[in-house]
Amino acid sequence: MATQIVMDRTGDTRHEFDPDNAEALARAERRFRELTGAGFTAALRTGPGEVTQIRSFDPTAHETLFYPRLVGG
Repeated sequence: MATQIVMDRTGDTRHEFDPDNAEALARAERRFRELTGAGFTAALRTGPGEVTQIRSFDPTAHETLFYPRLVGG
């Protein structure tokens, strides 16, 4: 099972999907495009407390984290 974690001002939402299921994988890729298109940064968790930014959907990723851009002011 793979997970997409979406962080926002209310906390986080987890979307689990089976990467071996073509329909679930298509939904996950669509969610990736929608979130990154809306300004979220996507990152792969590479270790405890470590992430690497990605710019395209990785169907082999076990866990992808999405976080909104920081807004200063």
